[in-house]
Amino acid sequence: MSQPIVVRDIRPEEFPVLGQLLVGVYSGLEDFPTPAQQPRYYEMLAHIGDFTQKKGAQVLVALIDSELVGGVVYLGDMAEYGAASVATAIKNASGIRLLGVSPSARGRGVGKVLTEACITLAREQGREQVVLHSTEAMRVAWSMYERMGFQRAPEIDFLQAALPVFGFRLALGEE
Repeated sequence: MSQPIVVRDIRPEEFPVLGQLLVGVYSGLEDFPTPAQQPRYYEMLAHIGDFTQKKGAQVLVALIDSELVGGVVYLGDMAEYGAASVATAIKNASGIRLLGVSPSARGRGVGKVLTEACITLAREQGREQVVLHSTEAMRVAWSMYERMGFQRAPEIDFLQAALPVFGFRLALGEE
C-alpha cells in the first residue's frame, strides 16, 4: 500500500531543502536552460522560501512518510506572478509556479495533488481561473495539466531569454 501524500505550507527550516530539490529537478530537465545559462532563475529556485514574503503567496510542500518530495508556489495575487508581464494583468485569477517533484517520487501523483491544492485555494478565494506556464522540457507536467482541465492560452505565452514558455488557464466554474 502506498503512503499518503500530505500537502501543507512550507516551514522555514524546509526552505533550503525545497530549494535544493527544485534546482535539481529543473537542472535535470532535458533541453532546459542550465544554471550557467539562467543563473537568476536558479537563484530564485534555491531561495524558494522568499515567495512566502509575497502578498497572497503560499509555498506548498508535499511529503510522503515525512520526506519532502515536492513543492509548488501558489500566487493568490497575479501582481506577484512575476514570470510574465502578460500574466500579471489577468484579473480575478490565481497563479501556480515552480512545481517540482523529486525523481524518487515521480509517478505517484505528487504533482497532481500539489496542483489540486492550488486549485482548491483559488476556489476558496473566489477566483475565476488559475494560470500557469510550462515549457517543452516539462511535457510530463504539461500533459498532467491538460488532463486536469487546463487549456492552452497562447495569448499569455512569452520568451524567457530564448526559451519559449507556454501559458495555460483553468476556468473555475461552479462545482
